[in-house]
Amino acid sequence: MTSTAQPPPVSAAREAHPDHLGHVIFITAAAAMGGFLFGYDSSVINGAVEAIRDRYDIGSGTLAQVIAIALIGCAIGAATAGRIADRIGRIRCMQIAAALFTVSAVGSCVPFAVWDLAFWRIVGGFAIGMASVIGPAYIAEVSPPAYRGRLASFQQAAIVIGIAVSQLVNYGILQLADGEQRGEIGGLEAWQWMLGVMVVPAVLYGLLSFAIPESPRFLISVGRTDRAKEVLGEVEGQGVDLDARVAEIDRAMRSEHRSTFKDLLGSRFGFLPIVWVGIGLSVFQQLVGINVAFYYSSTLWQSVGIDPTDSFLYSFTTSIINIIGTVIAMVLVDRIGRRPLALIGSAGMAIALAFEAWAFSADLVDGKLPTTQGVVALVAAHVFVLFFALSWGVVVWVFLGEMFPNRIRAAALGVAASAQWIANWAITASFPSLSDWNLSGTYVIYTAFAVLSIPFVLRYVKETKGKALEEMG
Repeated sequence: MTSTAQPPPVSAAREAHPDHLGHVIFITAAAAMGGFLFGYDSSVINGAVEAIRDRYDIGSGTLAQVIAIALIGCAIGAATAGRIADRIGRIRCMQIAAALFTVSAVGSCVPFAVWDLAFWRIVGGFAIGMASVIGPAYIAEVSPPAYRGRLASFQQAAIVIGIAVSQLVNYGILQLADGEQRGEIGGLEAWQWMLGVMVVPAVLYGLLSFAIPESPRFLISVGRTDRAKEVLGEVEGQGVDLDARVAEIDRAMRSEHRSTFKDLLGSRFGFLPIVWVGIGLSVFQQLVGINVAFYYSSTLWQSVGIDPTDSFLYSFTTSIINIIGTVIAMVLVDRIGRRPLALIGSAGMAIALAFEAWAFSADLVDGKLPTTQGVVALVAAHVFVLFFALSWGVVVWVFLGEMFPNRIRAAALGVAASAQWIANWAITASFPSLSDWNLSGTYVIYTAFAVLSIPFVLRYVKETKGKALEEMG
């Protein structure tokens, strides 16, 4: 017998278009403010490094710990955000993160000792960790399926814009302080204003969180189905069968397998091979030294004789290159594939880092690099950031979201993300001491990791472009 029944109404949700797309974009952009603060808070310290060293008269080792200690908070915030959001909701989680960003900005602006500054760095790091988890999760849960990919890119775009804005603000404040990081403006030193200005986007993030709806998924999980239907109507359109959509979401949540750490274990090498590949991608992403460009670039340029004002300008131009590279990656990742893009990025980064290592090997003349080496160092630094941004900066997160089998995806992603924070901490904490030892040698190490990432990708990383998630693993 041939059935004449219509397909289930819920299937229409796959092609649903919201009645007011602008409203959905506003909701997504408001949630992505967490990503903006993620980028802003991560890189704003770049402008204060040398002033903190001078203000508290600390060595490279202690300075490194003050800068890197925020990553401890990041790891804790990322590890706990999911559970907090499941208990009290995505919106409340955003509001907690906004409050932590705010108090961290105020505390970092007016610290009375170096350990006090370190504490507020941890608080800010916890907020970063929460924002890194809750933003993408919320955006995925409120986005209409037909627009999910494009709306999900708001988070990454917000992060790189946050990095750029932090460097622009730092440059502007330095101009007001006549080029002195410790110059006074209104009774506070310039570096204090740099760290304190984050209050403005933090408060805005908190206010926006009151203007957007709770995730339908969370509302259904706590039995508020009527409100869930209202939100689904807002983001997917009233033409969708809302009862069927609620039933579908409820059914999917009940059937989900909650992966655990035990699911990741294999018989020979601890973790399953695919988990090790994810860890490897996360670690290589950090070991090429990308965060040196965002945490220490002003210090780096000043160490080779560039005056503070110009060093801040170069930090800003580097962050603009980061935005351009990210846009290129977003355009190419579904066209040429994840694996080819990663290989292109590795090769480009290795060459750029090698040129930086060569440039920094020159003897300083009157405290500055010779003209040729100085130009090469600046160009190579920008090329390095460009190749990172158009490849590993985006591709690794795409891989981690796609490469694991369904039954272990959540737990495996958590382990890989934790490995990334640890590697980030290792690079951030070691750079000041390594650069004191040998700046050129430090960049040789980063070059080696960029080179090693090529055979790693060729041997162990499989292309995920065009494959269903059910095919992975």
